[in-house]
Amino acid sequence: MSTTAESGPQPNDINVNPVEDSDALLRVNGVTKHFPIKQGILFQRQVGAVRAVDGVSFSVSAGETLGLVGESGCGKSTTGRVITKLLDPTAGEIIFDGKNIADYSRSQMRSIRRHVQMIFQDPYSSLNPRHTIGTIVGAPFRIQRTKTERGIKAEVQDLMARVGLNPEHYNRYPHEFSGGQRQRIGIARAVALRPKLIVCDEPVSALDVSIQAQVVNLLEDLQSEYNLAYIFVAHDLSVVRHIADRVAVMYLGKIMELTDRDSLYEKPVHPYTHSLMSAVPVPDPHKEARRERILLTGDLPSPINPPPGCVFHTRCPKYRAVLSENDKQRCRSEVPLLEPKSPGHFAACHFPEIRTDLATAQDAGVAGR
Repeated sequence: MSTTAESGPQPNDINVNPVEDSDALLRVNGVTKHFPIKQGILFQRQVGAVRAVDGVSFSVSAGETLGLVGESGCGKSTTGRVITKLLDPTAGEIIFDGKNIADYSRSQMRSIRRHVQMIFQDPYSSLNPRHTIGTIVGAPFRIQRTKTERGIKAEVQDLMARVGLNPEHYNRYPHEFSGGQRQRIGIARAVALRPKLIVCDEPVSALDVSIQAQVVNLLEDLQSEYNLAYIFVAHDLSVVRHIADRVAVMYLGKIMELTDRDSLYEKPVHPYTHSLMSAVPVPDPHKEARRERILLTGDLPSPINPPPGCVFHTRCPKYRAVLSENDKQRCRSEVPLLEPKSPGHFAACHFPEIRTDLATAQDAGVAGR
């Protein structure tokens, strides 16, 4: 088994920085989010930190969808909350529309909020049960003091109709709607002011499979209509393949691989991506029976004390079965940088390998299309 990727252009000939696109709507550069662990009743001294996000870098252009994928606990949802400044970053730059908003205060963020919105995973807990749908969807207009030609009620009812809700239900409460309808309410609230960027934090994971396709189709239609940029956080690789233009694979607070959708699903190079691809079921029993499954041994390391060197080496099948002792020492001691392995294809691995035999996720599209 080869221990290097196929030969390609030299680093001087290709994009060597995942955030070097100066025209991008959003550039995230070396962003970290560490939650302090404190001890003691009086002095509350810090004794450690949870490294939820540990130096991620990527860019998103206007009208583009970037998928953030990875197993639970990898930091993808925290990344989304840091980008929207629901959480303040510990370090790094968040350059939105040419402005570094990483250190913006709550009052400074007020003018940015109309351009950066979020759709939450749980459509019920993100809606105030004491408010009517009209009040919830109309809140952005009132908070931003946006004037409308026909009044807020008319705008809200138009939004409800646009996302597939009955405008006559303007005065109903969240508990009177189904899960899919509640998520449509959250989407209507997010697009109310025509933002430039929406962070979608697993917006379909709490929904039935038949409803997932409807919501994904709605998001795509709204993107085409309003030229929205999405950061789509998900763990379902089939959904991400359907909606994303580029995909970033995260593990233990770091980005392992970042490239366009087709390259990732057809020619993944990082061992962690290989394991994710092998877990996607194929709707063909004959192919499924013959397909290789890559099982990761051991538990996910603690983000309080991540492994030295490559954070994935403790579970990496290649590290365990293929590499020489010298190569293993490099994995244990040297942190791999997110570097280009081919034009536009970045991976944080010392010994990447293209695995076309694992490109099976393309067969398992979103149900209902």
